[in-house]
Amino acid sequence: MYGLCILLLCSFVLACSHDTQIIHVSTTGNDQNFGSSSEPLASVKRAIELAADMLTEDDARAVTIKVSAGIHQITSELELSSDQLPLDKNQLSFEGDTKGGTILSGGIVIDDWKKGNDGLYWSDVPAPIMNVRELFIDDRRATRARHPNKDYLRAAQVGADKRTHIFYSEGDFPIPKETSQTELILLHDWSISRIALREIDLQEAKITATDSIGAKVLDFFTLDNWEKKPRYFLENDVQFIDLPFEWIFDQTRQQIAIKLPENTSPKDLRIVVPISAGILRLNGSQDDKLSNVHFNNIQFQHSAWTIPKMGYGGIQATHFDPRPNLGTGWSVVPAAVYATYMDSCTFSNCSFAHLGGSGLWLGEGCSNNVVSNCLFKDISGNGIMIGEGRDRKIEDAPWWQHAPEQVAKNNLIEKSIIRDCGKQFFGAVGIWCGLTRETIIEENEIYNLPYTGISIGWMWNPTPTPAKNNMVQGNHIHHIMHTLSDGGGIYMLGLQPGSKLLNNLIHDVTINVGRAESNGMFLDEGITDVLVADNIIYNIAKSPIRFHKATTNTVRENYLFCGKEIPPFRYNRTDSNLIDRINNRIYHNRDPSYTSSLEAALEAFHSRTQ
Repeated sequence: MYGLCILLLCSFVLACSHDTQIIHVSTTGNDQNFGSSSEPLASVKRAIELAADMLTEDDARAVTIKVSAGIHQITSELELSSDQLPLDKNQLSFEGDTKGGTILSGGIVIDDWKKGNDGLYWSDVPAPIMNVRELFIDDRRATRARHPNKDYLRAAQVGADKRTHIFYSEGDFPIPKETSQTELILLHDWSISRIALREIDLQEAKITATDSIGAKVLDFFTLDNWEKKPRYFLENDVQFIDLPFEWIFDQTRQQIAIKLPENTSPKDLRIVVPISAGILRLNGSQDDKLSNVHFNNIQFQHSAWTIPKMGYGGIQATHFDPRPNLGTGWSVVPAAVYATYMDSCTFSNCSFAHLGGSGLWLGEGCSNNVVSNCLFKDISGNGIMIGEGRDRKIEDAPWWQHAPEQVAKNNLIEKSIIRDCGKQFFGAVGIWCGLTRETIIEENEIYNLPYTGISIGWMWNPTPTPAKNNMVQGNHIHHIMHTLSDGGGIYMLGLQPGSKLLNNLIHDVTINVGRAESNGMFLDEGITDVLVADNIIYNIAKSPIRFHKATTNTVRENYLFCGKEIPPFRYNRTDSNLIDRINNRIYHNRDPSYTSSLEAALEAFHSRTQ
């Protein structure tokens, strides 16, 4: 990986040489201009077209698109492909303004507000928007009106079919005015369902959803599998609006309503609705990868994603039922920036924020890419995704058996901050890696998440796949598992021999509310030949490290700080004799040396990662 970083640095330096052509884009530009500093273009889309012409005609070995400070609206997804850009020996760079902030926004400003007799401000939503799931006000996510405002209700009882309805207690919630537009959010152990209501039966105190609550493709997603009286709440009805900046979308009237504080006018606010499902798509092919594209100081904001009409039945890490087409494999919440077969590209000093899906996805066939010093925050789904799952087929065979060379490999995520993900889909994670090889995740800070920090691997048994030699090291993961359970700071799954979890600092993992516990590290089914060494894990509600159906692994020289009567290791259906435990330092909070030992371990960690 060191060699990869040097190679990418050299290619970036090349782009700054005399061979580089520069295209300027400005919010005050015009797409009829030539793209010079004095006559800039207006759109990034036109700049990409011009860059493709320059590179195709051999006018330049490298092109840099300099995008001015300000908000550049992206009404439909930008696309870069290896078909249009001959970049095997050339280079394309996107440079944002380091002072003012360069934002590529997939949203539009809503500014036609009228105050209603109900005290709310109402605005029509322009075509072609058919649904609104996020609203952003002055750089923060507004709350889709919900009841209760915090925490959750408990079902009084689940229905007989354990799938479509629950019973409530009288007075649990105000009866919605528009039942069919009200959404039920029900929490499972490690995922959630978001399903529209069909009916509220006042006589029976029964809520019925439009479709099955919970993933249909897995039998155990019954309503009472984890908790006899599961947690739930309701969203998107005017009856639930009782706090400033709460809002609803009335799909029948195609209007948004919002409650503002007293003496606040919507004219003084920037209110944005996402309209573009994606902001940027980067496409190569197995025979012609998209390469040598670099992004620096670009902010990606305001992508939209609408859940399926029949609802969102979450499975794990924003994978969900493909309703109504069951049997086609799992669907995945899409990312604002999505790449396939991309090689030797970089994202540096970029941010991904205020997004309706996930952030960045380095998918199928992506290799040798670097994400460095980036910020991921306020994201509905996962922060970063690398690789893919098991479902894609080639000639009726799983891709990982038929064409294992298509695995995402040798990608680096470093020195980035990933926080406040899973804002809408609570089963999301900070960084998700599917079946990947030689992925390196190092020196990132990951925090304030409803579920797991890093999830790596995607096979619920020890079947061999291309996954191997992944490295997670030097990360600071804390204040996670706020909402769901059965996860941890780092979650590993499936056979990925030669992988290592080294020198990570993990702390403040919340007590689980569901059935299963959460941990500092959770090594799940199939994990074999993994080294867990030199990690510091403390302030964990349950055991610092848990194994489930794991086999032979080495756990060496870790600092494990445990609560009173909490064992350092938990073995679920795992033979503890297969876990080689060597020189681990174990402390319980009743030990006299607990505090001093923790302070010394933390000092050593910070000195190593500075």
